[in-house]
Amino acid sequence: MLIRLKGGRIYDPAQKQEGVVSDIYIRDGVIVNHPESASLADVEYDITGKVVMAGAIDIHSHIAGGNVNTARLLLPEQHRNFLARKLNHPFSTARWSATETGYRYALMGYTTVVEPAVLPINALDAHLQMADIPIIDTAGLAILGNDDYLLRLLRTGVSQNQINDYVAWTLHATRCLGLKVINAGGANAFKSNARSFDLDDQVPEYGVSSRHILQTLQRAACEIQLPHPVHVHCNNLGIPGNVDTALATMEAAQGLPMHLAHIQFYGYGNEGNRGFSTAAAKLIDGFKKHPNITMDVGQVLFAQTVTISGDVIAQYSRRHDASPNKWVAWDAECEGSGGVVPYCYKESSFVNSLQWLIGLEIFLLAEDPWRLFFTTDHPNGGPFTMYPFLIRLLMDKDYRLECMAQLNQEAVAMSLLKDLHKEFSLYDIAIMTRTAAAQLLGLADRGHLMPGAVADIAVYTEQADKAAMFGHAALVFKNGHLVVKDGEIVGRRNGTAQIVRPEFDKQIERRLQLYYDQFYNLKLDSFAVADVSFNQSDNERFIRHSCGTPYLASHS
Repeated sequence: MLIRLKGGRIYDPAQKQEGVVSDIYIRDGVIVNHPESASLADVEYDITGKVVMAGAIDIHSHIAGGNVNTARLLLPEQHRNFLARKLNHPFSTARWSATETGYRYALMGYTTVVEPAVLPINALDAHLQMADIPIIDTAGLAILGNDDYLLRLLRTGVSQNQINDYVAWTLHATRCLGLKVINAGGANAFKSNARSFDLDDQVPEYGVSSRHILQTLQRAACEIQLPHPVHVHCNNLGIPGNVDTALATMEAAQGLPMHLAHIQFYGYGNEGNRGFSTAAAKLIDGFKKHPNITMDVGQVLFAQTVTISGDVIAQYSRRHDASPNKWVAWDAECEGSGGVVPYCYKESSFVNSLQWLIGLEIFLLAEDPWRLFFTTDHPNGGPFTMYPFLIRLLMDKDYRLECMAQLNQEAVAMSLLKDLHKEFSLYDIAIMTRTAAAQLLGLADRGHLMPGAVADIAVYTEQADKAAMFGHAALVFKNGHLVVKDGEIVGRRNGTAQIVRPEFDKQIERRLQLYYDQFYNLKLDSFAVADVSFNQSDNERFIRHSCGTPYLASHS
């Protein structure tokens, strides 16, 4: 069947199209070249005057895994809903269920979302949860950097090739798209009662520094040619003065590609009467000097939320801030840890106001939407459902000023934001949330509207209120199927998991099995995601992306 989307205004940075009026044709779930005659279309949608973009991509959102489920169990009051079920599907109106996650993303025009923290021991559970999220495609980033096996390898000084094999095997076993490092070595140091851990601190008993762990894993990601650079949660999250940690981490990358996650939480100085200040300008000065670095922001927005992280040091240190007053912190014997701390960001709070201001300063100072990405670190800085309000803040300086008037004015006085008049364009939003995001992840088949792309398409009715515009899309197509119409879900489809399968020396499996025989009496297959159906065929559920040169958008 041939589908025609007629007369839309195209915003596609991959083709340098900014408001170009054109038709789009879809056949068998893929965007195709214009046929010789428009009359050949079987179905036509007249979208004259509407804004058309590729489906949006969220590169960092916690939507599945052990910590996410723990948060659901800890906070049942946040996801109860007694309204009538829709589409005859269980949990279709339960807040923060897998079902609502897919629906709410789709309503905003999102079609691909990355879970950035898949603990290898918990990968099967994460995939089962992601498989239950309707409509959107998903991907996971496998966590390494605190596990006993890796630290033993580093302690004994094995070759980089053996590290590379271990990283590649982990990505095979977990069926993930890339590699995540969370406070390298910090979770393991926590088990020896460390309550802070800097870039050059050493993990007790192993004698390796956080810097060494990070650089070794970064080199592995580069040498096995992962499309997405190593995705880094730096040391000292949320601590005043930690901008120096972020800048030191940029230097530690030594010119190799590296992605820094939720960078707002590292934009902090320690000046002023309270010992807490904005360091956004200092952070961005460093960012501009390191073209090998990409970052996502992790914007704070005022709302009740819950913070979830594998950084057990950071989560444990914030347990007294829990609101409501309940929290969970845990560590696992072999490789990980984490914490869940509910939190409410308040406009009256000096700290929360300054966090909100710092995130927006970073967005507006960076000047390069191809290297800076749009996130709230859902749910840590705020739920992803607030993305439309963040878009409005970036596109409307008058709205920013109105919001600033409601904040703690001591924080506002310290901020640069009142003097930043930049407004993002629709083209900028398309870069950050579509084309550049696909490029960063190495997903060449999406994030653009060129022939050959999967037909993930979002259509919006332009409005002065950009929050209203991006909150409910007029039309959303997923793989060419209409799933949203006039701000309502009209179709439910299964998503796919995007993965990579880098090559590795099979000897690593023998070494790993000896390790598990010695310490856990478990088979290696116990830690691998098998070829299970997930109610779909394996070929449908897992879409492999080759390692090698990532997709590059056609921009200068």
